[in-house]
Amino acid sequence: MSRRDEFERAARERVLVFDGAFGTEIQRRRLTAEDFAGDLDLARDQAGNNDILALSRPDVIGAITRDYLNAGADMVSTNTFSANRISQTDYAAEDLVPQINRASAEIARAAADEFAARDGRPRFVAGAIGPTNKTLSLSPRVEDPGFREIDFDYLSDVYREQAAALLDGGADFVLVETIFDTLNAKSAIHAVRQLARERDEDIPIILSLTLTDLSGRNLSGHTVEAFWHSIRHADPLAVGLNCSFGAEQLRPHVQLLSRIADTLLLTYPNAGLPNELGEYDEQPQTTAAALREWAEAGHTNIVGGCCGSTPAHIAAIARAVDTIAPRRPARGDHDMRLAGLEPFTVPG
Repeated sequence: MSRRDEFERAARERVLVFDGAFGTEIQRRRLTAEDFAGDLDLARDQAGNNDILALSRPDVIGAITRDYLNAGADMVSTNTFSANRISQTDYAAEDLVPQINRASAEIARAAADEFAARDGRPRFVAGAIGPTNKTLSLSPRVEDPGFREIDFDYLSDVYREQAAALLDGGADFVLVETIFDTLNAKSAIHAVRQLARERDEDIPIILSLTLTDLSGRNLSGHTVEAFWHSIRHADPLAVGLNCSFGAEQLRPHVQLLSRIADTLLLTYPNAGLPNELGEYDEQPQTTAAALREWAEAGHTNIVGGCCGSTPAHIAAIARAVDTIAPRRPARGDHDMRLAGLEPFTVPG
């Protein structure tokens, strides 16, 4: 049985639990600049480069991963949100991108296999790919709307390099998350498909959108439904919503996506909204209660936490959804579904 088949079978049996935030847990450990730098001897200060810890402090990343597995996670992500050539250039670490991703995937794989061996329940590893700090849809220059810092093919190559290393390290899936630009997501889809052809293998992809305003649009202006129309050709293992706002503000958009997506639905909101100091105050039981309501209503298949969430949040979520039947994906159809910033459907 392939990992895709194994994951889909598990999702038919129960609501699956995803992990929480790595950044929150790393900050709680109050690491020094020396912890980040290790003995890598890079030209720039590495403080704040969370991804580099897979090389300089793998024990920290391993401990956080095991904390989430102990909390009840069925799927853990790699600590590689910014482990791409574009983002790592800020730290003069771009040449270490393959090593960072491979090492982080190996850490997650070892932890997942360790827990699976204990009780026979499969654990899965999602190779996490963030959006980079560039956008294909918008110009960073107000006076030059047509200007782009990068192009589609270059970004696709960046994503391909990261995805390849994550899979080499043992990731089961590629998770393209916190998608603020739909065109960036299309570039990632192209990269994964190209990689699948080269390797002659199935590479499951999960796509997770983030919204930038309460009207329900991402930064490139797409509504949730328009986004789904734009990426459903990728046949994602799961589609979802993450980050954005707290669960209460995200609720109507989850409900909408649940009605239209003919695949598994992944939801992992922030632990509420940050306070004036940028910290998250929402207690685990509050987050868990909201996600339990989503699960009871049949709106989600996989639940977890994003910014501000901790192992305590994931443990509370795991308990909250433990006995709830999983969502049944929407039935597929043969309608033509198109999208600009808004969705458009031509009935079949």
